[in-house]
Amino acid sequence: MQEQKNITQAEDEIDLIALAKNLWEGRRTVIKTTLIFMAIGLFVAIFSEKEYTASCTMVPQSAEGGSKLGGSLGGLAAMAGINLGSSGGSDIPPTLYPKILASIPFQKELMQTPLSIEGQTEKVTFAEYYLEIKKPGLLGYIKKYTIGLPGVILKAIRGNATDARLASPEDNLLSITQDEKKLIEILSSQLSIEFNDKEGYISLSVRMPQAKAAAQMVQKTQLLLQDAITTFKIQKAKDQLAFVEERYFEKEKEAKQAQQRLAQFRDRNKNVSTATAQTEQERLMAEYNLVYGVYSELAKQLETQKIQVKEDTPVFTIIEPVSIPIEKSRPKRTMILMVWTFLGGILGAGMILGKSVLYSINAKLS
Repeated sequence: MQEQKNITQAEDEIDLIALAKNLWEGRRTVIKTTLIFMAIGLFVAIFSEKEYTASCTMVPQSAEGGSKLGGSLGGLAAMAGINLGSSGGSDIPPTLYPKILASIPFQKELMQTPLSIEGQTEKVTFAEYYLEIKKPGLLGYIKKYTIGLPGVILKAIRGNATDARLASPEDNLLSITQDEKKLIEILSSQLSIEFNDKEGYISLSVRMPQAKAAAQMVQKTQLLLQDAITTFKIQKAKDQLAFVEERYFEKEKEAKQAQQRLAQFRDRNKNVSTATAQTEQERLMAEYNLVYGVYSELAKQLETQKIQVKEDTPVFTIIEPVSIPIEKSRPKRTMILMVWTFLGGILGAGMILGKSVLYSINAKLS
């Protein structure tokens, strides 16, 4: 067994020596391939478009475990006859925030964000910047007419014709144009959101060619996200408030009318003491008391719902506010050059080893 082990070890050493010999003999190929890829990496690093990343961090906070006011103001409210029971607003889990950002209505509104662009006297929207002002760089043109050439040809064949039925307002359905589709793709690549489940905070970030524009996009995204979450959270309480408020005004009008009828009857029958008059007065009093009782109860419920809407409104604590970045985040030229150089070396070595393997296989077959 020891002898067999020594033989196996000797064969492995021979294979390693042969491998090293093949690499040394083909060193010119490895060096050429590495230099070519290094040149490509240098080209990509130099002509890659600069990008700045702006970000913000916030913590969403909302009521938990029922009404917050139930403990602090519960006793005082009970003395006034107001019930502060919670209506139970619904929460959106932070894991669904990316779905909100990716929704078509959200992104359509985000496209209309006014941006301060260098060289422009007035602010322009995100859509105007990418459709009318921004021109693709050298790498963009190369990519478009190499990798993206099939898409360019297909677009030229199909044209820009769209089905008019898609934009029909009668259907009450969302639709997007080709330009909007392009802008959504740009937004999806530039906008990112991260949720730290352990710490409970949310980070928003946007990459753009200009620093101030990136900060403005993050700020607009933050505000739109807060509005969307707040609207969803308090929608139930607001619907209940609108319903109670409508009933309240109806009963207020009825109570005033009943009070007016009772007052007019008393004015007309000041000196009348007949049983019929007393019965009519009692009937009008009972009608007024019934309507006024409902009106009073609705007034209490109205105040309760107003408090509930305020309570259900979520609060967002901004830990790291938006700021204009002063250093570019991309491209990382040194990293790009190193990666391309490494790929060139690996490819060159792979070519030498591949030739060696093919030569061995052919030798065995012959």
